[in-house]
Amino acid sequence: MFGRGLVNRAVATFVAAGAGFVAMVALGATVYYLLSLVVPPLAAAAITSALFAVIALIIALVFVRRAQGEEDEEDYEPEGLGMRALHLFQQRPVLGTVAALAGGWIFLRNPALATMVAAAFTEKSRPRRR
Repeated sequence: MFGRGLVNRAVATFVAAGAGFVAMVALGATVYYLLSLVVPPLAAAAITSALFAVIALIIALVFVRRAQGEEDEEDYEPEGLGMRALHLFQQRPVLGTVAALAGGWIFLRNPALATMVAAAFTEKSRPRRR
């Protein structure tokens, strides 16, 4: 009734999905245990779940955007640091996520940087000269 190739593809798909699930669970456990070395276990669990929720949200937004059909946008240079960060997340979500995680790690190491970055995000941009 079903072709042998179809069955083989279905089995390969299920095996790949199972392996991906196991890999994500293992990654979650690794992140949790690494965080539990630094913060209390309850906070480590909350941070781990928040991290995976953000990753899931970013992936969902990327696929929704692709499903709607990407329209050719004119190349423009966003003004201000906040708009640049938003543009980075829209154009390259993985790179934006890595940059945000690296920034969070730097802020944990040096909290004085957080005030400088907060000031830069709230600062109004000046009009550009042409």
